[in-house]
Amino acid sequence: MRKAYQTDHKLQVISAIKANDSETLNSIYRSNYPKIEALILKNSGTKEHAKDVYQEAFLALWQNIKQNKFIPKSESSIHGYLYTIAKNKWMDVLRSQGFKKTIVASQLHHFEIKDEENNGIDDDILKDKRLEDVMLAFKDLGDACKRLLRKFYFEKKPMNLIAEELALDSASTRNKKYRCMQKLRQIALNK
Repeated sequence: MRKAYQTDHKLQVISAIKANDSETLNSIYRSNYPKIEALILKNSGTKEHAKDVYQEAFLALWQNIKQNKFIPKSESSIHGYLYTIAKNKWMDVLRSQGFKKTIVASQLHHFEIKDEENNGIDDDILKDKRLEDVMLAFKDLGDACKRLLRKFYFEKKPMNLIAEELALDSASTRNKKYRCMQKLRQIALNK
């Protein structure tokens, strides 16, 4: 009896999705969004990223069910499939060159500039100003420092690979990175 009910329910859900039943689609949409948002926020994303990726994943789920490319065995397999699509789409975003080149203020946490005079200034304005200062300072760095910092912070390459690419040993590369960061801080503070 239980198995017959599950099969009937599964068929009803599939039929409802294929018929664009708004209640079923809304239910699936609302019940899965928090998990996808949490995944993206934990992995360098924003709420906007989560919304965009989830929209794309949900659309792919809907299309795949309508075109019989995915035939869910249960309602939980719908949730798992949607989660997997969203996770893969987010991984594609993280791997993309556009995302790698985007500078997120949180990546620049070690450029903290102490400024007691501006306690009343809104934090967002202050962060934007700091980010702008760092970006201007980065432009003033020498090419060797720019190349090393870009590889480490923006391309997320491991230090041993950077050392190989620069034909240096690991210790020298770490020291060079430290000196470049000191230069960058100094230039940013003097802007």
